Amino acid sequence: MKNVKLISLALSMLICFVTFAQEKTITGIVSDESKLPLPGVNITNQNTKKTAITNFNGAYTIQAQKGDLLVFDYIGYKSQRQKVESSNTINIKLLPQSQSLQEVVVVGYGTSSNEYENNSYSTSKRKDKKLNSEMLSGRVAGVQISQNTSYMASPKVVIRGTQSLSSKNEPLYVIDGVLAKADQIAKINPNDIQEVSILKDSAATSLYGGRAANGVVIVTSKNEIYKNLTEKELDKKLKNLNTAQPVESNQEDYDSFVENAFESPKTAPLSTFSIDVDNASYTNVRRFINNGQAVPKDAVRVEEMVNFFKYNYPQPKDQHPFSINTELSDSPWNSKNHILKIGLQGKNIPTEDLPASNLVFLIDVSGSMSNANKLPLLKQSMKILVNELRKKDKVAIVVYAGAAGMVLSPTSGDEKKTIIDALENLNAGGSTAGGAGINLAYKIAEENFIKNGNNRVILATDGDFNVGSTSNSEMEKLIEEKRKTGVFLTCLGYGMGNYKDSKMETLADKGNGNYAYIDNIQEANRFLGKEFKGSMFAIAKDVKIQIEFNPKQVQAYRLIGYENRKLRPEDFKNDAIDAGELGSNHTVTALYEIIPSGIESDYLNQKPDDLKYTKTETASSNYSNELATVKFRYKKPDGDKSIEMVKVIENKSVPLGKSTDDFKFSTAVAWFGLKLRDSKLISNKSYENILKLAKQGLTNDVDGYKAELIRLVESEIKIY
Repeated sequence: MKNVKLISLALSMLICFVTFAQEKTITGIVSDESKLPLPGVNITNQNTKKTAITNFNGAYTIQAQKGDLLVFDYIGYKSQRQKVESSNTINIKLLPQSQSLQEVVVVGYGTSSNEYENNSYSTSKRKDKKLNSEMLSGRVAGVQISQNTSYMASPKVVIRGTQSLSSKNEPLYVIDGVLAKADQIAKINPNDIQEVSILKDSAATSLYGGRAANGVVIVTSKNEIYKNLTEKELDKKLKNLNTAQPVESNQEDYDSFVENAFESPKTAPLSTFSIDVDNASYTNVRRFINNGQAVPKDAVRVEEMVNFFKYNYPQPKDQHPFSINTELSDSPWNSKNHILKIGLQGKNIPTEDLPASNLVFLIDVSGSMSNANKLPLLKQSMKILVNELRKKDKVAIVVYAGAAGMVLSPTSGDEKKTIIDALENLNAGGSTAGGAGINLAYKIAEENFIKNGNNRVILATDGDFNVGSTSNSEMEKLIEEKRKTGVFLTCLGYGMGNYKDSKMETLADKGNGNYAYIDNIQEANRFLGKEFKGSMFAIAKDVKIQIEFNPKQVQAYRLIGYENRKLRPEDFKNDAIDAGELGSNHTVTALYEIIPSGIESDYLNQKPDDLKYTKTETASSNYSNELATVKFRYKKPDGDKSIEMVKVIENKSVPLGKSTDDFKFSTAVAWFGLKLRDSKLISNKSYENILKLAKQGLTNDVDGYKAELIRLVESEIKIY
């Protein structure tokens, strides 16, 4: 009997262990009926009682296991239940709930023990550590909040009442019974807040008179620490209780550039450029659209939008590390023109065959990184990367603020708790000594260099370098010098308001690197988890493309995007010239727009006079069926000498309707980017037509990234 009990106990423990082991991370996006993201949605796992809440992008993360029931609740919308199946991604659309109010109880004076006291219509109790304005967003009906991009700047709050909504309808603020200003509200330590209440109409005016005509926001602190203070005393106490935080500039920084123009193969026979596997521009554009903001023209780099998506190119079958694929079809935005698509597919190397990694995390912990979408998101992102590491990999952590220092010496990848604990202990504060941090990170990477290994510095920052080497030119010189060490660079951008895209792009372009903008935890999962091999392991470096168009077939051509990656023709064979890297299983896509010979076009400049000393010979009839010849040069990750590949492209165009789904979708993405940039070289600027083409190419979308692009286009249609 005793043995039976022991066996039974062992089986029970085994079942519990297996059940626990099956728990996984569920992520997704919650949107409304118009497919716009919903912030502040509560998600509850009914089986384990674990909870989560969506961020401003409508994204959430929660732990669950197969069979668990997730409940999605949001004020004004019908609750939705979703059972967890095999997929780790659950996207939810909530529908509005049309209900008539049976009873409304408004408390104007004193307190109430009534069951309606905690109704979220009038009160939001503090249960987390969000900024005070976020406590009301999406939780109190009839309240409109416009968040200021500056950290510590006061939000604009409008309570909907009898007057029309306008920015002047700001309510009265009261802290522990003391009249306050909006900027004083913004200075309150969120941890000190017990409760936030809203009064409007007669309930507000009966208590505070005409000053409360636009409603009252009543803040009650824990232990009423601000009670019975004068306005000056309140301001002084707020300053004493809160350490001064640096105020972010609301000016984001992007390098301006002019889009590529059409060129004649007779006067410019060669087009040369470096590949670009970065996709930071797409995630940054996504952030602007999801936040309902206008997209800055210079934030849009079309090639990075196109290369965010993966295309169905075949694996290489020869000794080279990538395959070359081309396709020619009609231009969707200029009906008389053609589009040439050139696609590279990097070799997929099994994880167990990847070389050992020597990684240095270079993390910005300056004061500008204190926001929730900066250092806190950065920590969660790095945990995803840490989980991908093996025993033979090493990680060191360098931080920089007013100065730079190492907080974790090189540590084996299987000591995940040690690495994660070091990340968790990081806090933001101080200025930004970016140059000192880069020098120290590369020094540690060089000291621990692994021959034939993956040696890489991973820089995570908002790009706001303001101490030491600050200008882009100084940073460029520094990083160009550091790339000679053989250490690669990955740049991860975070945040908004003071985001310095120009510096991040310069560092990645000049440092044998790649660059991603992490706007939410889902993007961190994609770039640092699902695409870990492509993001962190280079299979070819200094990859250059040079294409020569046949003047018999091509009247003019232009490279779409890659403006800051163009090279001089003589740079193609110059091994001292830096170019982009290609990662394991990475794809790279480039698009050329072509005006065929004999076509009249408004985009062509007047023909120049015949030259006296230089004559342009027309190509021999032997090449009459060739559209172009494309050449590629690359180096092995640890090599110094380039290897060349050549491919001839025949002049065989198919109608757009018969082109591949990859062609349709990639050109739709490029079209969307050109439209956002307000390109002067597209005649059809219809968002509806962009949407139609993208939907036609919507295949091979297991993770839903292409469907997300469609949602972004639909959002722009609703706005414009």
